[in-house]
Amino acid sequence: MQSRGFGAYIGELLGTLILTFIITSTIVLYVAVGQNASFGSDFAVVGLTSAFVLFILIASIGVASGGHFNPAVTTAFIALRRMDPVDGAVYILAQLSGGVLGALLTKWFLLDEGRAADYGATSVSPLLGGDFPGMVLEGIGTFLLVMTVLALALNPDARRWAPLAIGAAYGMVEMVLIPLTGGAVNPARWFGPALVSGDWGGVWPYLVGPILGALLAVVLYKFVIEKASGPDQELADELAPRGPAPPAGEAPHLRQEHQGGQPPSTPPGGIVGS
Repeated sequence: MQSRGFGAYIGELLGTLILTFIITSTIVLYVAVGQNASFGSDFAVVGLTSAFVLFILIASIGVASGGHFNPAVTTAFIALRRMDPVDGAVYILAQLSGGVLGALLTKWFLLDEGRAADYGATSVSPLLGGDFPGMVLEGIGTFLLVMTVLALALNPDARRWAPLAIGAAYGMVEMVLIPLTGGAVNPARWFGPALVSGDWGGVWPYLVGPILGALLAVVLYKFVIEKASGPDQELADELAPRGPAPPAGEAPHLRQEHQGGQPPSTPPGGIVGS
């Protein structure tokens, strides 16, 4: 289990800020509002932009912080005992702060254009008929995203593909969900524009849905994917043993011995390690 530091917290804040700003500004520019919104919007542009920006952030800033940028992802790592809960709480606060700052940046640059779109705030479409289906869809989208994160981030052999695969999963989810729920699948990405615009979009679909989706992904990983990982998972456990969390700010004990006699690579605990 890894303990983080100040640089990682700043990385999470900055990464979530950029993620929120890019996605919300793209929504303001490419998603129409009003009765014909579903027909006058270019959801493919938003989905591809979301995929590219998350890919870039994980491959760059993610080296410092582990590349969560999403409270649902952080919750999953805490639930798997791969992250100190105190550090996880600071991560979530940094992510929420980054979401607000990113939305404020969108408002600053696109004040008039953004006002009609609530600066990229999410809401459940009337096509769904209520908040409960919206919560379910947000949960499904988050489940797919977090499942991809866990399957690659905690597999040393597959981790090199993590930025690309996670970005692709996020882009796919965005293309499907933006017309229906706004495609938050991230409480920080929902919270920032909601606070800035005052349009909260029902609140609980964007809190309960992602957290439940993340926890379901943890269950799938724990009882299906992890058991099938074999030697790869044994190596991951050597690099970042699970157990009681060390005090915040204190590095965990890492075992050095493993097959091959070489020093361990970057330990798990994040998408690209840190």
